[in-house]
Amino acid sequence: MSVAMNQPQAAVFVGPGQPFLFQSFDRPTLSEGEALVQIDCCTLCGSDLHTIGGKRPASAPLILGHEIIGRLVETTDGLCAIDGAPLHQGDRVSWAIAASCDDCFFCRAGLPQKCVRLFKYGHQGIASGTPLSGGLATHCHLVSGTHLVKVPETVPDRVACPANCATATVAAALRVAGNCAGKTVAVFGAGMLGLTAAALLRSLGASHVVVVDINPGRAERATEFGATSIDFSEIHSLTENRGCDLALDMSGSNAAIQQALSSLRIGGRLILVGSVFPTEDLKVQPEDLVRRMIRIEGVHNYTPADLQFAIDFLKTEQNQFPFESLVAREYPLQDLQRAIRDAVDDRPIRVAIRPS
Repeated sequence: MSVAMNQPQAAVFVGPGQPFLFQSFDRPTLSEGEALVQIDCCTLCGSDLHTIGGKRPASAPLILGHEIIGRLVETTDGLCAIDGAPLHQGDRVSWAIAASCDDCFFCRAGLPQKCVRLFKYGHQGIASGTPLSGGLATHCHLVSGTHLVKVPETVPDRVACPANCATATVAAALRVAGNCAGKTVAVFGAGMLGLTAAALLRSLGASHVVVVDINPGRAERATEFGATSIDFSEIHSLTENRGCDLALDMSGSNAAIQQALSSLRIGGRLILVGSVFPTEDLKVQPEDLVRRMIRIEGVHNYTPADLQFAIDFLKTEQNQFPFESLVAREYPLQDLQRAIRDAVDDRPIRVAIRPS
């Protein structure tokens, strides 16, 4: 079913250092399993800013933005959410950052985010044949294989937008980490990932959550999101000098990763999440890992179940932690260049872009 709509508009990224081009696009003709969303809000992720600044390769020209919330304006027959509930025109939805085939080796191995036919929102070049695939636009074309979640009206846009990036990624990291109840956990980096991790850890029963960041202001903010300490030196006193049970690196900094490794107890576990850009090689002493029985695992993106978990978490816990305050400013799409400049210069956790 469909409703009348204006011609889709978008801000097109053509390359680092170049202004965005505002363009009109034809309304897509949907195939089986597809949908069209009218975008209500998109928040700028750090990876968007890395692409804009030239630190991250991109298939330009493209429409950036993957932290998106919107409403279905056209659907195809049989479209369902991750939980199996039917979806209809007007439903408010979030969707996984990556669409997958559900049939290739990696999909069958439980790694749909590494599908051999992966389609990634906010990362696809216009030449891919599905140009309306990013959030810096009025509409987004959802391809077959996209996993959707219906978002309750009670969850504000500013809370829901990052769910299909930061919140779901943290959910994946904690799924991999295992039961956190009663444990002492160190989180390195107090950006959106780290603050979300602190909140999720506390909601899952972690006894102590120590959040470390080189920016004192960001570290202090972690106390609003469940951190029991922001002092790295307290880890050993909290654990009778054993070290923490689990460490999560959300920063991607080699120095932070080295510090995370040093914080672990014998048998401790390190989950790497923030290392999504090139760095110098990490110096690791294999004998130390063996004798201390340390486990290290990387987590990139997430599975559909992690996105469902993220939305459910925000629905039930949004009033316990000030997630809405992390999206400090809001701009109309036409003021995108100013929004980017403010995001780079002032470094708020997130800024929001609305189509109008």
